[in-house]
Amino acid sequence: MGTLLQQIANGLIFGGLIAMVALGYTMVYGIIQLINFAHGEVFMTGAFGGLAVYSWLLPADVQQIWYVALPAMLVGGAIVALVIALLMERFAYRPLRNAPRLAPLITALGVSVFLQEAMRIFFPGASSAVPFPNAFITAPLHIGSITIPASGLLMLVVSVVLSIVLETYVNGSRMGRAMRATAQDPDTARLMGINPDRVIVLTFGIGAVLAGVGGVLYGSYIHNIDPYIGFQNGLFAFAAAVLGGIGSIRGAVIGAFVIGLIKNLADIYLPGGTAYDYVWIFILLIAVLVFRPQGLFGEAERVRA
Repeated sequence: MGTLLQQIANGLIFGGLIAMVALGYTMVYGIIQLINFAHGEVFMTGAFGGLAVYSWLLPADVQQIWYVALPAMLVGGAIVALVIALLMERFAYRPLRNAPRLAPLITALGVSVFLQEAMRIFFPGASSAVPFPNAFITAPLHIGSITIPASGLLMLVVSVVLSIVLETYVNGSRMGRAMRATAQDPDTARLMGINPDRVIVLTFGIGAVLAGVGGVLYGSYIHNIDPYIGFQNGLFAFAAAVLGGIGSIRGAVIGAFVIGLIKNLADIYLPGGTAYDYVWIFILLIAVLVFRPQGLFGEAERVRA
């Protein structure tokens, strides 16, 4: 029982990480129907941005004060991720907005590889795993036989809080209404005084900030990063967004937690153990899409006349 509860706790922590990345996928797709496969690399650049702030900007004595170092790293990671995402939207995706859907998809894959290799070549030591500081230096939480690292608990709490804030913002704010209007019909939204370009840029920016924060917290949790962490976690996040219903904020979060639990419980209950966790995740994804193509919480796509 202790092992089971520990694996569930680990799964929820991993699901919290995936949720922050999955929200970027689901928001961008919900607005412009673009699957941004480079979003995982935005997450990765956020992690390296936080590391750069810690290593190059913070004095040695400040590095040991977690309540100063960690916020500085989170802000730095979010800013780097935001800049990368805005440049990506402006120069890679906006010129292809009216192109056939295959063109931006291939462009996204190209941007993904470009960011991986650029980070590997230009960031010192990034050709292999780079140590990441555990800026959140507090004792792990012990609940019976369960041990939860403080950084993991922080990642879980932050992901839940940010997802609630995001859904509240989208459902209750004026800009949130503009986002929903642009997603439903951008031409009509423009006639009603909404600037779709501004909405799309903001959507990319929100997704990037969430990914950047997630990248820093993930690095603090696993204590090392490399240029390829974005691809693997981005793959899980995309699966979570599709599983929950791409375009649904709540669905992306729930799908992320489902995938986190499957990945960590595979070692105990599923044939092949952790070596087959990818297999079981995508078997579940395929099964859901066969019987409910719009995902668990998505709506069937309506084709406009």
